[in-house]
Amino acid sequence: MYYERFSYKILSMEEKLDDSVIEALGITRPVYEEMALILGRLPVIDDISTLLAMWESNGKQQSLLGWLKGMRHVANPENYLYSGDDASHKNIKEPRVSDCIEIARSIVKVPCKGKTIQDTGLLLYMVGDVSSLFLDSDYSRQFLHISSNPIEMSVYEEVCGYISLILQSMSDASLISSVAKVSSGGLFASAVSIGGGVYGFDILTPREVRLDSFLFGEEPGRFIVALYEKNDDEFLLKLDEARLNCCFLGRVTKGRILVDGTDFGPVSEFVR
Repeated sequence: MYYERFSYKILSMEEKLDDSVIEALGITRPVYEEMALILGRLPVIDDISTLLAMWESNGKQQSLLGWLKGMRHVANPENYLYSGDDASHKNIKEPRVSDCIEIARSIVKVPCKGKTIQDTGLLLYMVGDVSSLFLDSDYSRQFLHISSNPIEMSVYEEVCGYISLILQSMSDASLISSVAKVSSGGLFASAVSIGGGVYGFDILTPREVRLDSFLFGEEPGRFIVALYEKNDDEFLLKLDEARLNCCFLGRVTKGRILVDGTDFGPVSEFVR
């Protein structure tokens, strides 16, 4: 379920791979150049390995080059942004993963409340429906400077209560190690908080939704869950019985944050 990186030596960001190395990795020059556009820099071997793993996990339903090109423009802004009288911000460009480092540093400063997990390598899941909203969030207000209708919290109260009840029962049965509710700062901030400012995370994002919506949207009804791999099958079975959706994210790391293979730096930079 979780990708494993290839054991190649990681090159410096400034070092460009020659054609022989690229061919040995099983990719073409156009693919390499498309990867550079996605990352906003020259890919290192670790980046290439991660992107290849992501492509393979998506079932190889299209060519590698076609899939890479789709990563940057798969979302329709109409589905994510406010469609009221002032809809000029509908054309806001979806950020690349590398752009999200600056966004995260601008809006995410999670209070350090101490460790809520005690180990690295734990699996991370998002329980609940994938968000399609980033409106009325710290991201939209502070970074995009757009105004919108506020999210009506009351419509989410029932689903939040139901998910909380299910996750509490799993926690009581020691199926899960920690839970964090997605709220201010979105999924990214909640993933930071679940590690208490000590543990980081290495996650992959679904390319079917806008990256900024997935990472920084504050739509309620979503929870970040950490659990040991030995409990994975039973955890998924319980979610299926409860008719709850989930999205596998990745794993807990010792202290650094990686999103789609891009290093965001130490988790300590995102806590206060």
